[in-house]
Amino acid sequence: MFTENIHSSWKPFFDSESGKDYFAKLVNSVEEEYQNGTCFPPKELIFNAFRHCAFDDVKVVIIGQDPYHGDGEANGLCFSVNDGVAIPPSLKNIFTEINNEFDRVFFPTSGNLERWADQGILLLNASLSVRKDLANSHKHLKWNLFTDAVIQQISDTKENVVFLLWGGFAIKKGSKIDRTKHLVLESGHPSPLSANRGFWFGNNHFVKTNAFLKEKGKEEILW
Repeated sequence: MFTENIHSSWKPFFDSESGKDYFAKLVNSVEEEYQNGTCFPPKELIFNAFRHCAFDDVKVVIIGQDPYHGDGEANGLCFSVNDGVAIPPSLKNIFTEINNEFDRVFFPTSGNLERWADQGILLLNASLSVRKDLANSHKHLKWNLFTDAVIQQISDTKENVVFLLWGGFAIKKGSKIDRTKHLVLESGHPSPLSANRGFWFGNNHFVKTNAFLKEKGKEEILW
């Protein structure tokens, strides 16, 4: 199932999960959804986050909720859209916060975050698929069992990873991360509703992430 393009370093994890009962049910449910209606991202991009970011390279994890549900938007990376698609409001606020933190004036012309993923950022949505025009419509497929297992695997087997949890949903999703081994940064969501109420801007997550990575002898992120 649509796993042909994952990086080889994720294969042991996928092999382990694919042997569990829930995974077979998940696969069948996703296949049925795609057969019976329009869903995003395209099937070949469902596990795109695991293609661009090798397990061995993971140093930052950003947790989103589910893919964008408009035509041509979702590309399998949370908060990311395909080239040529208008940058969504939440991502605009993310870029604005980065500019503020690094005292720069640079606004990308594309909201495609593959360049982040290629630097070791796992851009993980809690649900990896969605029906067209229906946000959170695949929550019932139990994607959460798979993505919880991803987070647990990273928490248990790696050290000094930065987890960026934005908004109540992501914070709850990261409740089992081992905070004695990893840096967990929490704030409000970058959506206009949250950001305009003062829960996003000024969190300094991007500067803090780079400072932590530098302290641990890892290459900083080019945001």
